[in-house]
Amino acid sequence: MSIENVLFRLSDALRVPVLVLAVAALAAVVLEGGWLLAEQRRRRGRSVARLEHAVDVARDALAHGDRATALRAVRGLAFNEPMAAALGAVVEQRDHPDASNRIAKRLAEYDYGSVRRLERTRILVRLGPALGLMGTLIPLSPALAGLARGDVQRLTADLRIAFSVTVAGILIGAVAFGVSLVRDRLYDQDYSDVEYVAAALAPAVTGAPVAAPVAGLVGVAGGAA
Repeated sequence: MSIENVLFRLSDALRVPVLVLAVAALAAVVLEGGWLLAEQRRRRGRSVARLEHAVDVARDALAHGDRATALRAVRGLAFNEPMAAALGAVVEQRDHPDASNRIAKRLAEYDYGSVRRLERTRILVRLGPALGLMGTLIPLSPALAGLARGDVQRLTADLRIAFSVTVAGILIGAVAFGVSLVRDRLYDQDYSDVEYVAAALAPAVTGAPVAAPVAGLVGVAGGAA
């Protein structure tokens, strides 16, 4: 068997998997778009005044030894569970002798989690057009063979598949790119809120500036994005 036949059989074998993956990717990007709308809806109440008020309440509660109230105040700023865990860690770890490093580590883990969530749509940005191109080229070979035999019906069917997958791939990439851009901004805002809470609350007890190590993590978030 010649190398040309091997490649042809391999390409032909990928026909169904590529079409299945294209449909799955299209469904995934639709779901991601729906989740993004839900995320934006949860953030409608975000404001600097609300953030500052919650920090003031938490600071006063901690001054009176009321950690439970402080936790409720800062967790009320969260828009998802990872953000709530990071905000709670600021209050829970502030009395520890190594509070600055412990809080910085929690914020780093929170940042890495945000990057992982962004990776889902960033993968689709590249995967969609790749599947579209493969789904276009794979049916062309049997389409040309049908043209050579005078089988216009087979030619038409294969070309319809090829062009449909092309459109689907471009749509997947475009929607995924838009979702990634908006999420990148939302997660940067979330991280900025957590950083502000850490800088406002942690130094009061530890006596060491937390803002410097936390600010360094913003570069990690930007570089990973």
